[in-house]
Amino acid sequence: MKQVILSVAVLMAMGLTSCKNETKKETDAMSTEVSKDIAMTDLSFGVRGNCGMCKSTIEKAANSVDGVASANWDVDKKKIDVSFDGSKTDAMTIHKAIAASGYDTEKVAGSEEAYKNLPGCCQYDHSMEMNQSGETKADDHSNHGH
Repeated sequence: MKQVILSVAVLMAMGLTSCKNETKKETDAMSTEVSKDIAMTDLSFGVRGNCGMCKSTIEKAANSVDGVASANWDVDKKKIDVSFDGSKTDAMTIHKAIAASGYDTEKVAGSEEAYKNLPGCCQYDHSMEMNQSGETKADDHSNHGH
């Protein structure tokens, strides 16, 4: 009888330990997934440029930064939307990568050497506004009669 009771106790202990480990694995997996969601950061900022070739170069520069999940530069708005893992990189690193490719951002001036090597159509006006809203200003005709 003692052997039966001892055997049942051992089996119950093994069963409980097994369940506890499975629960722990599920909890670890869930916290990892939550961490990934929390770490992703979406950011938009202005970047000067002119054309589709600029778009390709700017996006390639942003995507070259470790932790960047996606980058999309809008030619008309002169604005880039970037999604990145905040635990792997930060906004300033992305600004610097784009600037190193020859393009001005809101916070970092583009590399002059890289700018000189851009194709002619990509050599933008350094005073160009980075129109982040995409809205165009209507001409003000209030000071003359039409």
